Amino acid sequence: MVHRVLRILCVLAAFGTQAPAQGNDPAAGAPSVVAVEKAPSDESIAARLRGIFSALDHDGITVSVEAGVVTLTGEIADQGVNEDMADIARRIEGVVAVNNALAASDDVSQQINPALERFSERFNQLIARLPLFAVAAGAFVAIVALGTLLARSRFWDRIAPNVFIAGIYRQAFRVAAATVGIVVALDLVGAAALLGTILGAAGIVGLAIGFAVRDTVENFVASIMLSLRQPFRPNDLVEIAGDVGRVIRLTSRATILLSLDGNHIRIPNATVFKGRIVNYTQNPARRFSFDIGIDPDADLEATRQLAQSALKAQPFVLGDPEELVWIENITESGAILRVTGWIDQNETGFVTARGDAIRLVKAAIEAAGVAIPDTTYRIRLEGAGNASDIAERTQQSARSTPPLRSESTARSDRQSEEQALIPLVAAEREESGDLLAKDAPRE
Repeated sequence: MVHRVLRILCVLAAFGTQAPAQGNDPAAGAPSVVAVEKAPSDESIAARLRGIFSALDHDGITVSVEAGVVTLTGEIADQGVNEDMADIARRIEGVVAVNNALAASDDVSQQINPALERFSERFNQLIARLPLFAVAAGAFVAIVALGTLLARSRFWDRIAPNVFIAGIYRQAFRVAAATVGIVVALDLVGAAALLGTILGAAGIVGLAIGFAVRDTVENFVASIMLSLRQPFRPNDLVEIAGDVGRVIRLTSRATILLSLDGNHIRIPNATVFKGRIVNYTQNPARRFSFDIGIDPDADLEATRQLAQSALKAQPFVLGDPEELVWIENITESGAILRVTGWIDQNETGFVTARGDAIRLVKAAIEAAGVAIPDTTYRIRLEGAGNASDIAERTQQSARSTPPLRSESTARSDRQSEEQALIPLVAAEREESGDLLAKDAPRE
């Protein structure tokens, strides 16, 4: 009994001395070996791939697996499916590598059939979505019709300064309504993402068209600005880019003038807007001037006062501003007087008034015995005739000169000279409207 107890104590002591040694052993902390499950067999991998390819209607693909390496062989109609099949094989558990040996089929029927199938599928989808397309088209038509109806309202005439601007407002509203209709229709059919593409393409096309028709766009913008600013009125006598005439109309592209010769002058609105405009009608008072030479031996001050008095006595010359006469220059042939006077263009034609003023001042100076120098040169050709013949022809020419017109006749001509264009302009304007408005504020 005692011997058994001693043996037990010796065994316990031996285990107690071995425990610390095991705690210091590096191998004691090493991980234990984990058992690995058995990998799928080559046959199961091949069967799995064949099932997948069969479900995808690719029965023509042959699958062989050896040691986890998958080999795909066969012909396919769509070359784009090639990489898809290889990706599917790589995702199968147990596949180590994929050898893709698929080739495109040369059979025409195999090339056409997939395309026909896709076309048939899409056509069937289109047929199925026809009711939705009809609803989208109806929404588009309804929105556009509502926009067109509202665009015809007289509201735009009330808020626009003229008919042209009102037309622009209406057109802009129609375009906005059509844009809203397109957005709603695309959203109903689930193609709202196409809107960005459409807007981008429209922007590029608009930019290209803008460069192509830059002059037309410039004239259009100038027409808008001119219709707002109204620098002239119908029948105004203006000078634009060197052309003088009465304004017939202002269109969306050009300004039409009727020249004093009765010709139509068409000036682009861009030129009118950027150019120099002289309006002779806006201020009815207009000054005319001319130069007349007198004998250097004459009394210059007395002659000057005589010319001024002769001009002041004419009824077509305004008293305010008053007429002026001064000595402009002294030349070899004599002194030059500058004569100026003012007329009312609403009652007197400018060109005729100036001509009558020259005639009457010249007659008054000559009646006072002041000679007007002759600045012309006479050339005598030998053999053309003797001096007596020349003198006789000169006297005959003087006798055939018509007498001076009476004041009443001259007055009648002055009143009708430039006013004759007014009925012509009025007749032209009756044919069609334009952008000019009599009640619009002037610039």
